Amino acid sequence: MQFWQELHHWFPHLWFGISTLWLVYIILLCGWIVLQKREAAATLSWVFALAFLPVIGFVIYHFLGPQRIRRQQSKRLRSKALIGKQSRSDSANSSQSELSLLAENSSEFAASSASEAKLLVGGAACFAAILNAIRQARHHIHLEYYIFEPDITGTEFRDALIERARAGIKVRLLMDAIGSAHTGDDFLKPLIDAGAEVSFFHRTRIRWRGLWKPKINLRSHRKIVVIDGIHGFTGGINITDEENETLNTAAYRDLHIAVSGDVVRWLQLAFLEDWVYAGEHAPKEPGLFQEPAQAGIKAQIIPSGPDTAWEPIHRSMVFAISHARTRVWLATPYFVPSEAARMALISAALRGLDVRLIVPGKSDSRLVDAAARSYFDELLAAGVRIYCYPKMLHTKALLVDDDTLILGSSNFDNRSFRLNFELCILLENLDLALALSQVMLDDMRVSNLLPAQRSQSFLHRLADASARLLSPML
Repeated sequence: MQFWQELHHWFPHLWFGISTLWLVYIILLCGWIVLQKREAAATLSWVFALAFLPVIGFVIYHFLGPQRIRRQQSKRLRSKALIGKQSRSDSANSSQSELSLLAENSSEFAASSASEAKLLVGGAACFAAILNAIRQARHHIHLEYYIFEPDITGTEFRDALIERARAGIKVRLLMDAIGSAHTGDDFLKPLIDAGAEVSFFHRTRIRWRGLWKPKINLRSHRKIVVIDGIHGFTGGINITDEENETLNTAAYRDLHIAVSGDVVRWLQLAFLEDWVYAGEHAPKEPGLFQEPAQAGIKAQIIPSGPDTAWEPIHRSMVFAISHARTRVWLATPYFVPSEAARMALISAALRGLDVRLIVPGKSDSRLVDAAARSYFDELLAAGVRIYCYPKMLHTKALLVDDDTLILGSSNFDNRSFRLNFELCILLENLDLALALSQVMLDDMRVSNLLPAQRSQSFLHRLADASARLLSPML
């Protein structure tokens, strides 16, 4: 009886203590998250999700929550001061568009031009073009990839790089530490022994500094190839058998672009900034940057990442959609739009524009698929046509009107807009826009067009709506 009396006496105090600690935790957590000055939806999602996970929630947000890189930003700016002065030129056309000016001021990468530009549809065509350029390299080869797998495709690339490195060509390979986690020392040793330099972006080793300023959720999703400072490649295709239709019948549908001309200087700068940021010495050899020269295709590299508050890719896409005159065609594997992007698409459709969205019928993330579906009914009601591709569509491309396209590594989601280091290319050219429209039309022809009125069960609608609550954190 005495035990129960004592328990009754202390229990109220225990609950009072727990409630006080929880309240203090909520106040501190809310203050920390609110001070990040993110969108209200994202802020509230994090607050409500983590409020019910004391201590654990704090750790989750610390390691995986949105954050800005400040100290690291200065390192990137120092690398730009070290290298970028060689690259900046006055090659931009005097008739620079507002979109191009926005991209330049938000990214600090100037408008430029390309002498040649060619879309590479599918992994097989992309790999063949890049390997051909690698085998003809005479000075240097720079590659940066999110995924570089040690499979058949990766081995073919590695062996081509080994051959060039043995021939005296300077080879530098930068891979994301998580995306290329399967690429180990045994696979890379022959390449390093041949004289190539290999580095990883944001290694995941646990150190005390890393615990205080974690970078595990901040990945380099970029795909960059620069050869001899003359030939450049970028887009959405990784080095993996998953994207090689000659080896995999279920290969991703994807897109890349090959460019030459002055724009390659800016692609080179993006690689070198990342190379220095990853902890490597800034290359000193001559010939990294070719002399600037005007060309006929307006082209502009748009890098983006958590080291800038301006979200250049996100801002450029929203502006392009908002100022479209006739059409907006968007292809993306992961459709989790920000509030601004969602409103821009809906407003374009309500203005009577031809707005189309191409997504995979089933991607590699069920949660993202569910979140994406939660936006469909509103888009369909506004007049947006939504096409579901029968396989994994990995293309990241935006086509606006008859002359403007943005393509690259960025998905149409919060992760790409705000967390990942991404890179896109803006092109203003009638011929390239026509070529992209043909590619997208081909994809639409084999896709399932969603009806304006979808019938879904209550459980499906509930699951999609629940996933949407997490969309700001995806």
